[in-house]
Amino acid sequence: MMFSRKRAGEARHAGAERTTEVLESEETGEPTPSARGPYDISEAPDEPRLDLGSLQIPAVPEVEVRVQADPQGVIQQVVLVHGENALQLGVFAAPRSEGIWDEVREEIRQSLFNDGAAAQEAEGEYGTELRARVRTPDGLTDLRFVGIDGPRWMVRGVYQGHAASDPAAAGPLALCLNGLVVDRGQEAKPVREPLPLRLPREVAEQQAAEQQAAEQQAAGQQPAPGQREA
Repeated sequence: MMFSRKRAGEARHAGAERTTEVLESEETGEPTPSARGPYDISEAPDEPRLDLGSLQIPAVPEVEVRVQADPQGVIQQVVLVHGENALQLGVFAAPRSEGIWDEVREEIRQSLFNDGAAAQEAEGEYGTELRARVRTPDGLTDLRFVGIDGPRWMVRGVYQGHAASDPAAAGPLALCLNGLVVDRGQEAKPVREPLPLRLPREVAEQQAAEQQAAEQQAAGQQPAPGQREA
């Protein structure tokens, strides 16, 4: 399933710290939300986004949103693609009192090491990142792991392509990450459990209808019981 995002959202810049900084408007004296993203749903600006449940993805030109979903519309994977670069996204439950990216990052590093891939930490826009080069059937591939701790959630992004070795090449994908909105919900969830992602209702209904039509067509092409093909 693939969505093309053709409308631009305003560029957002996210810092390493996940504070809920509130500024006062010089004109009105009223508090205004922080301009740093990804955003919690409680502080998100009003902009067009693709609603996937726990994640809402901003509209950025020429960025394709590719998802893998089951017949019920439950999403297993979200990947944003721009040219030869890709950004895989995941969002997870976290405790109220502290972030989990430091711990998760170390586990990723150890897992890569066990698979024979060296990983190095580097400072990026969101704080400490993890960069690695792994061997795949297509050859060596660079990966860059980014984590952002929010209020009771953590977003993990994995860059592939040139953007993995050169953050400046992320371009529109970085704008998407900066503008993400997380809807954590109020339910109690185990720490690190993936937050639920789902297709928009109209897309899920269309997918279900297409699958049903395909099944009916396949059934119609099969010989009836007791019949033999000529």
